[in-house]
Amino acid sequence: MYRILCGLMIALIAGLGWPQRSAAAPPQASQCAACHGANGMGNQAAGFPALAGLPAAYLQAQLAAFKSKERANATMAGMAAPLTGSEMAALSDYYAALPVAPAPLPAALPTGPGAALAQRGDWQAGLADGIPSCDSCHGPGGLGVGTQFPRLAGQPALYLAAQLNGWREGTRKTGPMGLMAAVARRLTPAQITAVTAYYAALPADPANGAKP
Repeated sequence: MYRILCGLMIALIAGLGWPQRSAAAPPQASQCAACHGANGMGNQAAGFPALAGLPAAYLQAQLAAFKSKERANATMAGMAAPLTGSEMAALSDYYAALPVAPAPLPAALPTGPGAALAQRGDWQAGLADGIPSCDSCHGPGGLGVGTQFPRLAGQPALYLAAQLNGWREGTRKTGPMGLMAAVARRLTPAQITAVTAYYAALPADPANGAKP
């Protein structure tokens, strides 16, 4: 069922493309840089996600969710609270247009339970209660698809785990059709650790167009 839903959504949005408009740095970007880096590539050790190259529509939706507290995070709620709609749009356009730093594929791609879950899912509980592969919605190698399924590759494991736990606990409600909440509630803590470590180890933009 999840594969069908994700497939339909990907078919609808994959052709829309990501806006890559040139944008001068808005004044608020200096505050974002304190955590997300001057180049928007985040901070792996601290768990701050990369923003560079993510779809502007996705980024703007997250800022709006932080402001409305639909997505719970005290720091981001405070940052988003004073932003107007036009300021959110300007910030989102700016980060969407930033280049993603290319990186070579590792000599050996990650393997193990995290890779298996990301690439094939876990259907031991049957079709009704199984876990679909992450790649079925987020694309091969977790490089993202359209504006609803963001890039996972290269994002900090701490950040990815926090989002999955947020969906499990109901503190994050954003996402298309409640898919992530349903999937996250079926993941064990060990599976969350494994799959987030897998994506954190993948390059956000493989050099020379190589794909995991």
